[in-house]
Amino acid sequence: MTALTYTVLTDPAPLEASAAGRQSKSIGTVHLIVTNTARRTDWSAIEVRVPVGDGAGDLSPNITEMKGTYTENQWGGQAKNRKVSIERQQGSNIFKVTPQADGTASFVPGDHMVLTLENFTVASTPGPAVLTVREKTEDDDGEHTRYTSVALVKTAPKEIPAPRDFRPDKSMVDTGENLTLSWEGSADLTYEIVFPGGRKTVSGGTWSPPAPTRATTYILVATDPQTQRRHFLTTTVQVRHPVLETLTATAGVDTPWVQGTENATKGRITFTGTGAQITGNSGGQGTIQADKADLNGVNTEWVQGRSADDGWITFPKEGLHVHRKDGSKLTHLVVGYATLDIVKTRIVRGLKDDDGWISFRREGLNIHRERGMDRGTLFAADTDLTR
Repeated sequence: MTALTYTVLTDPAPLEASAAGRQSKSIGTVHLIVTNTARRTDWSAIEVRVPVGDGAGDLSPNITEMKGTYTENQWGGQAKNRKVSIERQQGSNIFKVTPQADGTASFVPGDHMVLTLENFTVASTPGPAVLTVREKTEDDDGEHTRYTSVALVKTAPKEIPAPRDFRPDKSMVDTGENLTLSWEGSADLTYEIVFPGGRKTVSGGTWSPPAPTRATTYILVATDPQTQRRHFLTTTVQVRHPVLETLTATAGVDTPWVQGTENATKGRITFTGTGAQITGNSGGQGTIQADKADLNGVNTEWVQGRSADDGWITFPKEGLHVHRKDGSKLTHLVVGYATLDIVKTRIVRGLKDDDGWISFRREGLNIHRERGMDRGTLFAADTDLTR
């Protein structure tokens, strides 16, 4: 039985074994509390043997990164500036603790000190690890070398926590505006973001995708490389002025106006209470082109052929005027057949310029020959005249 009592505490408690294949390792610290629970004892050395390796009974696979420390003024119930030296024996897995003042140091009943092995990588296999302690002490019975063991446990590594808080820096963007997606998650997971038309392997907790042109849902897929377990997080970004390849609406579209795209003429259709207005890119009245129009009525100032030099028709209160291409002068109306209630005209002539013609006067009508005002001939099968 050792003259001093040894108790072990760990941080974290319990220690978590490192997970094989993970980028981040489990880091731990061991505190060894040395206490005198009996009579006064002088000690000259305390050696702590650490099991090194990656197995169930090992504490750490890398002894060289383990640092032994001692905190001043922790010796005994009263504050005393007592220092010790903690050094790893060269080429071994033993930490040796000795008094710095002289060859031995006195431990009275109730005295204690804390030795620390800190910031080391914990072995990857769960299980109990045992520290072996060898003490050299001196009391009224003489010098003694005694041994004891203190155990600690390494639990199985915890599952990598799922990522969280997948979010855009802006929930609404304009077309072409920069966007950044962020999330929080372990570096031991592999990350991929899936979006319409593509996928991207990402890391570092942020990614700036190409500017979306329409409302887009992004899916963050986080995969544990060891277990292949996957986590899914989604977020959606709205676009203030979306660009759509096509649009099918089965129940109608409610909108105050429709406009062409940036690369088009940007003509606009505005919906009013009585119908629709067509405007050009300058804001003035625009043009509508169609192969055929089926209308109940047309209200317009004039109608013209497709070419700029075609004839055109205006609609005064009296009826309509047919104009020539070179201005507002009246010109010819050509029809195959006309049924009219009343015809008001100065003359009626045949289709050829040298045909006879009829003029109308207050007393009746005159029939003229092909040229001039000479009287012409009336031909009829039968004539019934009152005079």
